[in-house]
Amino acid sequence: MTHDPRSALLRAALDAAARGWHVFPLRPGTKRPALHGETACPGTGPCEHGHRKWEQRATTQPDLIRAAWSQAPFNVGIATGPSGLLVVDLDKPKDKSTSDAPCGATTFRALCERAGHAVPTTYRTRTASGGEHLYFTAPHGVRLGNTAGTIASLVDTRAWGGYVVAAGSITPAGTYEAPYARLAAPLPEWLLSILQPAPKASQAPSVAVTGQSRRYADTALANEAQNVAAAQVGEREAKLFRAARAVGRFVAWGDLPRHVVEQALQEAGEAAGLSAAECRSTLRSALNWSIAHNHSRRGAA
Repeated sequence: MTHDPRSALLRAALDAAARGWHVFPLRPGTKRPALHGETACPGTGPCEHGHRKWEQRATTQPDLIRAAWSQAPFNVGIATGPSGLLVVDLDKPKDKSTSDAPCGATTFRALCERAGHAVPTTYRTRTASGGEHLYFTAPHGVRLGNTAGTIASLVDTRAWGGYVVAAGSITPAGTYEAPYARLAAPLPEWLLSILQPAPKASQAPSVAVTGQSRRYADTALANEAQNVAAAQVGEREAKLFRAARAVGRFVAWGDLPRHVVEQALQEAGEAAGLSAAECRSTLRSALNWSIAHNHSRRGAA
């Protein structure tokens, strides 16, 4: 029997739509949208009332999908935002000369371990380049955007404003595959806390508030260090990670010098039984994230 790529790709698009995921055509053999751009918009059909981009035109309607894929063997794009998805993209190092560099999957696994969790079990695809896409359902009422390197090196995310290539799509590098037909799991709370931007401050704090914040920061650091030092086996790295994430905002706001925080939590982690290297690695990752995501002081007391 002759393999019909158009039929196979149509099935892939319909399968994704059956999961509630909004799909749109990608150019055959590529990862680029097949829809016209704004400068070439004819102003007719779906664009009669103004240009509609791929995110707006992505659909779950089988009749529209069949009509589109009857024209060519289009690859399948999934608009993550309208689909209610947050997809974690675990990439491979681009520079082939650094073969010893950890891939995104390895980095993400280490991050999960530091947070005290296993790598989540969810729907996933194997990309043509050998990477992985982990699919999660985004929480209701939270609008997440795309990120690049926010979670860790070679770990990106796709949500509103982004798309991923669906299983079944074919590129010169290979085929996108879904080894296991699982459901997409809810986005873990600890991962959501990394991705959610800190609220913007409504106004600059007064001198009195700044002094009060420094006293609060000192107390918070002391409490977190005490909690880390008392951590039991199996929870030490997770507690150190969460403590650094919590106290890192005071470094970003100028209430505490970074070296003071690092020294206090390093000593606490070692007192709990972690090695100096484990403490340094965990602190560096957690503090870097916290500082990068807490540029503005919160308005709350």
